Amino acid sequence: MFRFKPVARAAAVASLVLMSTHGHALDLMGSYLKALDHDPTIRAAHEAAAAGREQAVQGDALLKPRISLSAGVTRVEDRSSQPELPPALAGLVRSDSGNNVAQAGVTLVQPLYDAQRSANREQLHQQSELSEISHRHAQQELMQRVSEAYFGVLLAQETLRSVQGELAAVTMQRDRAQARFDVGRGRITDLQEAQARLDSVLTREVSAQSTLATRQAQYEELTGAPATGLAPLREDFRPAPPQPDSLAAWQRRGEENNARVLAKERELAIASAEIGKHKLSGRPTLDLVAGYSARHQSGTSSSLTPDSNRQATVGVQINIPLYAGGAIQSRERESMSKQRQAEQELGAARRDARLAANDAYLAVKTGVSRIASLEQSLRSARTALEATTLGRDVGSRTELDVLDAQQRVFAAERDLAQARNDHLLGRVRLALAAGELQEGDLQALNAYLAR
Repeated sequence: MFRFKPVARAAAVASLVLMSTHGHALDLMGSYLKALDHDPTIRAAHEAAAAGREQAVQGDALLKPRISLSAGVTRVEDRSSQPELPPALAGLVRSDSGNNVAQAGVTLVQPLYDAQRSANREQLHQQSELSEISHRHAQQELMQRVSEAYFGVLLAQETLRSVQGELAAVTMQRDRAQARFDVGRGRITDLQEAQARLDSVLTREVSAQSTLATRQAQYEELTGAPATGLAPLREDFRPAPPQPDSLAAWQRRGEENNARVLAKERELAIASAEIGKHKLSGRPTLDLVAGYSARHQSGTSSSLTPDSNRQATVGVQINIPLYAGGAIQSRERESMSKQRQAEQELGAARRDARLAANDAYLAVKTGVSRIASLEQSLRSARTALEATTLGRDVGSRTELDVLDAQQRVFAAERDLAQARNDHLLGRVRLALAAGELQEGDLQALNAYLAR
């Protein structure tokens, strides 16, 4: 299970704060640790899991003995007329009396046979397990959200850097076109084309700045830390194919271990237990009942009445339900419909797990060749830019040709950054779809960061 001890988590977060004050970049794992303490969704999941564990305790208590204590004090005033009694008995019976009666008793009831209570116990244990599964799923979703927020910031930063580089290049080309036009060596069409491209890049810069601000706000809301100084991807980043490299294996893992599938399996078990509970509710129950009581009386009552007495009892008690107006049968039919609903929802959860595993697997698998292809495309674009720039200098190429070559370079850089981002997030989503996303997966992604 994904549980941090409070002291250990606090120490880890404190060490991250110290690192940040000394200029160290915050990495993916550090971002996750901060989100564990800051994100209200995961904190709510912790409390829900704690509440769910208590359901198992409540279920066990159903079959344990119940002990109750009762006590009371009563004042009795008696005014009555008495018949003529012989002198020997006249002193034993009084017409006026006032009594203080104190009594206390302890009762123990131990279920011996109660099928409905046993079914209730099983249902509460299933609900407790469901809360643990939901807690694990919440932690896995937090890892995914942190990964998406972290790499989203890196991608937005890289996109803005590329657009600003393109803006600088296009601005320089526009200025060159302006200078050549001013001295009569350039055409007005070249200047107008360069200005149009400059305006287009300026628009993309505004959009990239807006996207970066949005990604940074999402990261800060999730972790409570500023989205500045995040560790970037290493220059020697090399993607790896999924292990095992089999789509069928990952889909099988998803059907067996995906948190949503496990949760739906527990919901189906709870629905089945509900049917059993109503079927068994018409059965008789047998309890062991034991008690001890004491009574003490003081006052002016008749001397024939004892001042105190004690009583101990033990026996068995049977309760046989006879008729409940048809409510039990109605609840049984209702629970059977809910069981069929849970079966269909389980089938849908398994289908969704297979599809999620399929999408994530392909993102990781094809990402390896896609990144390699885009790296080669970027190298070719840079080579083409060098050749086009040289051709312009010798008069065989125009300024517009250079602009085209430059923009192909920057577009290839952005495509490569997007492909790397998709590959890394695909690894997170694949582990999530298989129900196996753990802190170790975040540590593995940290190896791709320059810290």
